[in-house]
Amino acid sequence: MNDLVNLLDLDADALTAYCGELGEKPFRARQLQRWIHHFGASRFDAMSDLAKSLREKLATRAEIRSPAVITDHLSGDGTRKWLLDVGNGNAVETVYIPEERAARCASPRRQDVPSTAGSARPASRVSRAT
Repeated sequence: MNDLVNLLDLDADALTAYCGELGEKPFRARQLQRWIHHFGASRFDAMSDLAKSLREKLATRAEIRSPAVITDHLSGDGTRKWLLDVGNGNAVETVYIPEERAARCASPRRQDVPSTAGSARPASRVSRAT
């Protein structure tokens, strides 16, 4: 069983609280957000301005895991749609529309989320966000 905290599941306030639980100051959450969302880092050892002790703590207690792609559809006009598994039987659909200025949108979608091959977890319904 995976007991690591996925930092992508935490908003700014929750990440600040999580850093506090680790005995770190609030500015560490802002550093983590910058590394994850600005630089696209997925490994703690690459986060050179974090204290080595914090990087070591994070390596054993946390992870940076993007949602799994359930489907990937490319249209003839270059529009691309992904259905992403965001956990607990929920999914979101995101669309990339290539234009002079590329556009993206994401929205929840009611869909049967297929169970992972070999998993005992049955497919479940995705609920629409309000």
